[in-house]
Amino acid sequence: MPEPRVAVGGPDDVAEQPSNCRDAWSLALEAAAARDDRVVVLVNDSIGSAGLEGFSRRFPERVIDVGIAEQNMVSVAAGLATTGRTVFVSSAASFLTGRALEQIKVDVAYTRANVKLIGQSPGVGYGPLGSTHHAIEDISWMSALPAVPVVAPSNPAETASAVAWAAGWAGCVYIRVPRRLYGTPSTSPETFTFGRATVAREGPDITLVATGAITGLVTEAAELLATEGIDARVLLMSTIKPLDPGPLLDAALGGAGIVTVEDGLVTGLGASVAAFLSEHLPTPMRRIGFHDAFAGTGDDHTLLERAGISVAGIAAAARSLMARPLPPTPCTSACGFRVAEVQGG
Repeated sequence: MPEPRVAVGGPDDVAEQPSNCRDAWSLALEAAAARDDRVVVLVNDSIGSAGLEGFSRRFPERVIDVGIAEQNMVSVAAGLATTGRTVFVSSAASFLTGRALEQIKVDVAYTRANVKLIGQSPGVGYGPLGSTHHAIEDISWMSALPAVPVVAPSNPAETASAVAWAAGWAGCVYIRVPRRLYGTPSTSPETFTFGRATVAREGPDITLVATGAITGLVTEAAELLATEGIDARVLLMSTIKPLDPGPLLDAALGGAGIVTVEDGLVTGLGASVAAFLSEHLPTPMRRIGFHDAFAGTGDDHTLLERAGISVAGIAAAARSLMARPLPPTPCTSACGFRVAEVQGG
């Protein structure tokens, strides 16, 4: 992956602090465009749904609406990047990563174009519109592409920070921008640091690993478990690719295991964590998300709950791990070697 020109973005990059992730993304994009006249954005007949009305009024010459033509949109973005532009592409996550996947692979990822892919309303954010509009596969698809980081902010401040970071990242990145947040979202983290997880809650008994829009549900599940005497650590994995190895190894070294939670197929975050740990420190796990099935049609909260992506479902998965006999404590020297090896020591 290319080296970042800006490693961290902060909430001060926008003049006002928005209450939702869509506004956070659009205000951060305006701030980036005000700093750098190379910033442009492409949309697919979606200025309104992407929250870009203000941007289009302020920078009308830097908005390109290609119409409902996602494949062409990505190819045009790749072409603009060759002229030195910093190109953002905003579209519903389902259409951006599904319909234009080949163009993302060949025109953007393969050429390492300076194109930032913004997946709007991922997961089941479009609820009643059904599986054609859901994006539960996007993390899996985008994680499979070489040299494409995958980012899923958990709150508006982190969303704004991630967009500010992406504007300075010399290459492609995929960022999920949630339509809404679930549970009681944490105000932490306030900034996004590429490749670093955030420990939102400490706890020695078990670790809950969350990403994106559902982190509030995970925090509530940890609070519920605390009333039962189970002290859970909550780890926010806003960068899904590449994973932050240190906190995962720490979690694997202590406690009953790890529960991953995502509003998508478990072949995304869950599979990435499982694959990493299987090579470095095998650990009992439960993966919460959609398991080899489309989400169906209905209210988004109902669809999540049906898949076990709920406070009750997360708590139940944690309890099932706590009921397992604890594995033998591994050799300290061997574990120290593994951690140092993975972290480059």
